[in-house]
Amino acid sequence: MARFLDVHPDNPQPRLLQQVVDALHDDALIAYPTDSGYALGCRIGNRDGRDRILRIRGLDDRHHFTLVCRDFSQLGQLVHVDNAAFRAIRAATPGPFTFILPAMPEVPRRLMHPKKRTVGVRIPDHVLVRELLDLLGEPLLSSSLILPGETEPRTMGWEIKEDLDHDVDVVIEAGETPAEPTTVIDWSEGYPEVVRKGAGDPHLVGAD
Repeated sequence: MARFLDVHPDNPQPRLLQQVVDALHDDALIAYPTDSGYALGCRIGNRDGRDRILRIRGLDDRHHFTLVCRDFSQLGQLVHVDNAAFRAIRAATPGPFTFILPAMPEVPRRLMHPKKRTVGVRIPDHVLVRELLDLLGEPLLSSSLILPGETEPRTMGWEIKEDLDHDVDVVIEAGETPAEPTTVIDWSEGYPEVVRKGAGDPHLVGAD
């Protein structure tokens, strides 16, 4: 059964955040709130966690995973960012955007798109996520918690606990969570292409 943690949305309790970090270090898969619905997350090195995300979401190996980063400097260590992308991403983050970019050699190949060698990156505007990443000290391997047959990410922790009680290890509740997913921008070819229009305004990054 999944552990359910009720965390304060504005002042996350350090004791509870440490419990989440400890679980992640033990290769847990967590369901956590962001500024664009819930997401599934685990440590980058957690191979089983990656496979569990694919199973829960009903996806194949061509899925673009997202590396959720604390800040721009952490993001820049994972992907190639040209000058145009640099300016746009700096202007739009933190916020509800996911950017698809060519991955650096340090990113494990199992996390990249098998043909494009790209990966998604994002910097959420969410207090809990920011403090969790600070404490963890590394990005989270993540994917929106959109279940098969659904079109929007889950928003209620207690519903996730009921539906995925035996599929995830920790569910974090932290107040109201928006239902709209991130706007996904593919910048891997040197220009912004909107893959999915969501909560973020594409015009902020020069995309239509």
